[in-house]
Amino acid sequence: MLLALDLGTQTGAAFGAPGCVISDTWSFRPQRHEGGGMRYLRFRRKLDEIHAASPVSEVAYEEVRRHIGTDAAHVYGGLLGALQAFCEEHGIPYAGYPVGTIKRFATGKGNAGKPGMIAAAEAWGHQPRDDNEADAIALFYMVAQERGMAAPEEKLAQMMG
Repeated sequence: MLLALDLGTQTGAAFGAPGCVISDTWSFRPQRHEGGGMRYLRFRRKLDEIHAASPVSEVAYEEVRRHIGTDAAHVYGGLLGALQAFCEEHGIPYAGYPVGTIKRFATGKGNAGKPGMIAAAEAWGHQPRDDNEADAIALFYMVAQERGMAAPEEKLAQMMG
């Protein structure tokens, strides 16, 4: 199973296989009376839960090279570290993909805004709650296409001619 993530305090996730893609948004906002590392533990628990339900075979994540705020950069780095440790522990290959590449795949423009990304996810039949979920959906389809995975209906159409 492919797992695609847009890491952040509001993490977008898309997982499954073409033709059966589940997407969601996970909040890792600090909760009252929580220590600073709890968001990373909750993220790790979410990864463990997904992997236990259906083993993850590959992870793709949105690779952010520049953050506007210091806090966002710290959260991203912490989540990325937890994700990489999870993947290493389970022998799961992982790779980051530049934001502009994902946006270009989804919309044709490398600098597409949030509405464009949401519209692209909707065109694939999804109803994302926010742009984070839309970004994860776009990343999922981009990697699936890169790997030559096609939805069952697409495979049937290819076979029929």
